[in-house]
Amino acid sequence: MSTIVLVLLQVLLVIGLSRLMGLGFRWLRQPLVIGEIVAGIMLGPSLFGLLAPGLSAALFPPETVPFLNVLSQIGLIFFMFLIGLELNPKYLQGQIQTAILTSHVSIVVPFSLGTILAVLLYPQVSNADVSFTAFALFLGAAMSITAFPVLARIITENNLQGTRLGALALTCAAVDDVTAWCLLAMAIAVTRTNSIVGALPTLLASVIYIGFMLTLGRSFLQRLSKYYDRTGKLTQFVLAGIYMGVVASALVTELIGIHLIFGAFLLGAVMPKNEGLTRELAEKTEDFVLTFLLPIFFAYSGLRTQIGLLNRPELWLLCGAVLAVAIGGKYFGTYAAARFCGLPNREAAALGWLMNTRGLTELIVLNIGLSLGVISPLLFTMLVIMALVTTFMTSPLLELTYAKHLIRQDRVDTAEEPGEPEAAQDAPTYRILVPVANPNTQKALVQLAGAIAGTQVQTAVVYPLSLVQLQEDYAFESTPLEAERQKILRLERLQLLIQSLEPEAIRPLIQPIVRVANDVARETVHVAAVEGADLILLGWHRPAFSTNRLGGRVGQILSMARTDVAVYIDRQDRRLERLLVPYVAGIHSDLGLELALRILVNQPSAYLTVLRMTSPGQVVGELSNEFRMVMKQLPKTVRDRISLKVVESSEPLQAVIMASEQADLTIAGASREWGIERQTLGQYTDALACECRSPVLITRRYSQVTSHLAALLMTPQEESEENRDPSESIV
Repeated sequence: MSTIVLVLLQVLLVIGLSRLMGLGFRWLRQPLVIGEIVAGIMLGPSLFGLLAPGLSAALFPPETVPFLNVLSQIGLIFFMFLIGLELNPKYLQGQIQTAILTSHVSIVVPFSLGTILAVLLYPQVSNADVSFTAFALFLGAAMSITAFPVLARIITENNLQGTRLGALALTCAAVDDVTAWCLLAMAIAVTRTNSIVGALPTLLASVIYIGFMLTLGRSFLQRLSKYYDRTGKLTQFVLAGIYMGVVASALVTELIGIHLIFGAFLLGAVMPKNEGLTRELAEKTEDFVLTFLLPIFFAYSGLRTQIGLLNRPELWLLCGAVLAVAIGGKYFGTYAAARFCGLPNREAAALGWLMNTRGLTELIVLNIGLSLGVISPLLFTMLVIMALVTTFMTSPLLELTYAKHLIRQDRVDTAEEPGEPEAAQDAPTYRILVPVANPNTQKALVQLAGAIAGTQVQTAVVYPLSLVQLQEDYAFESTPLEAERQKILRLERLQLLIQSLEPEAIRPLIQPIVRVANDVARETVHVAAVEGADLILLGWHRPAFSTNRLGGRVGQILSMARTDVAVYIDRQDRRLERLLVPYVAGIHSDLGLELALRILVNQPSAYLTVLRMTSPGQVVGELSNEFRMVMKQLPKTVRDRISLKVVESSEPLQAVIMASEQADLTIAGASREWGIERQTLGQYTDALACECRSPVLITRRYSQVTSHLAALLMTPQEESEENRDPSESIV
């Protein structure tokens, strides 16, 4: 088989497995990069070569490895350019003194511990061809790294970009990135010359080139920004010039004697941070780099990772020592500096875990060290394990230390984040969470939530929830600055929606929330728990096709939510005047009747028909005792608008469909009678949702104890006891 065919097969396998593993780790709420690193290791001798050595040798012969190396190096050049492009001066605004101290201490402590550990490791995992100075510098640099792209993603996913912690972590990581790359450049220079004195010309040339790029280079690139402002687009000719600049800058730093990635990073860092220019440039660059070239780098790294080299207990102990120094040095260095600067204990601890994120940046450093021969394959494997563990543990330890429900306490400003409800002195006793995917098409959903909340029952609030969904990892669109911009745009759209609602009296009840999420269903359920929502009101938009199911995100939320859920199928914009509740004894129908009564109390023009279904020859079942009591005690003005209709039919679903022709809204509990069941939602055909002639609200009660019927008796229009006829009832 020819070399080119083998390389193409390798690329197919690498990209496919990387995507698959990345999605698997995203499901575990871990950064995509972990899955891609694991995919690379799986293709190497640690798994594939162990399980099928013959097939592995045939598919990844030594003569094809250099081709993978070239592709991976090109990927690294442009990825480092994207990292530099992502470094925005806005990250350095505020807390700069605290950030500089904390960042440098978080580098000095692990770097020092790493050099001490080098004394132990050098005789056992290195050779005489490598000087101890170069070995210690590389090990110290590897211990000091923080992966800015992955850290920025974690901050965005956890909605920390508006907190003191998020702002400080981003600033620390930006300072850390620059300092750590400088240390690495020095380590490379020392390695290539084998002495500090011999590295001085290389370091001097590096300083001169950096100065040139920060002055003349930046001045020239400012013209590019002005050109973009005039034209409003990035042409292929200009894009080609930028890419040539990336490659040329990489060549200069390689010829100087540090490494080609530094030139690419430096050009990205000095690029003008014109919002439109950087966004379009990143969008045109990152898709190919992140989905095609970087997985090849992970595969190349995986082929060089040999976990089987750790074949003795003492080697695993050394690996444990590497892990302990990496975690402990970074965490305690960051924690001590943050506490010294006055940060509270919880924030300092969370910052320590965030700064432990190493990810892809660590892998880049390790590959450079292995290519230069300064670290052995055995130490390379230990450090890859360290990179995986420290990145994997960040998110769970952050959530454990800095729980999401406490984030509001640490906002940068004393005021609430825009889009979050202000804390009311009298907390609402009924809360409705309404996920809104598109404010332009879901006005009816929010209008219905307002009708259920109303102003006549008890203090209530409606939270329209808009989620900014993250599509990919370490991508420009998921940076905290871009996420904040998207949140502001979403909030503006929600506010326009609120101003269009009628009547005006319900508008103060609507308090929008905007969040960032990579898993919409999980984040919705989480926000519902944090806000103490009594009801999640979901929209479902394709009722006309009988093949649809109440599955997907709706089904996920229904299965995960620990609160009442209602799914609204909107057909047309109707007034809520004729309500129909087909009642079948059960807690889900009870919730439907409860919501109908809330609308009835809040809407003086509304009428309710309770449709009681019975099979031929059977007795009509009773309403629950709680409903019987509530209906007897409702004001007469409300009871007069409730009618009871008993229908005898062997096909209850068809009877409800026929009755829905005269209704503005049909409210049905999740029940097998309607082709819908709580435990099997998404498996049975949702017949009522598809065939009903009116808009439908399908209700699923989480637990019997979530009833709010008692609130219906505390209305402003409640009659006095002497004016109520105790015998008057529709039950």
